[in-house]
Amino acid sequence: MNIFLRFINPDAGFRLWFLLGALVCVVLLGIAFYFEYVLGLEPCPLCAVQRFLVMILGVLGFAGFLHNPSKFGTRIYAGLGLLFTLAGLIVTGRHIWLQNLPSDQVPDCGPGLEFILQTFPLFEALELIFKGSGECAEVQWVFLGLTIPGWTFVIFSIMLLAFLYMLFRRV
Repeated sequence: MNIFLRFINPDAGFRLWFLLGALVCVVLLGIAFYFEYVLGLEPCPLCAVQRFLVMILGVLGFAGFLHNPSKFGTRIYAGLGLLFTLAGLIVTGRHIWLQNLPSDQVPDCGPGLEFILQTFPLFEALELIFKGSGECAEVQWVFLGLTIPGWTFVIFSIMLLAFLYMLFRRV
């Protein structure tokens, strides 16, 4: 009970919030690897970017948990988390947009992520990745009416609200 009260009490710090965020990221990555290696759903380039951003947020959350920062440090972690969460929302938003395009407007399928990263210079590779391709528009899995990027968008939105709260809470 004391842990729960500490978790909801912002005056006690956000150490447990960071741990919860890291655990959520671990669960998301576990689900992603389950989809890839058990269900055989190959991640498209935008999925790979989303997965990378979830990894960064997980590491950031775990570092925040271990560090147990002061109020100023919490704001630094929250600011970094906010930046990566906004990047995640942009990528998932683009992915959702591609999935909802009419079939005649879907871009052609492009090369795989590994080929793009090995062949093109960094900024050109990033441009190709963020444009997305036909494989990014394919809906492979739906749960409660939302696709994988839809659920990722929901999680990133919740994380955004948590980071905004940590960043702008009154002391």
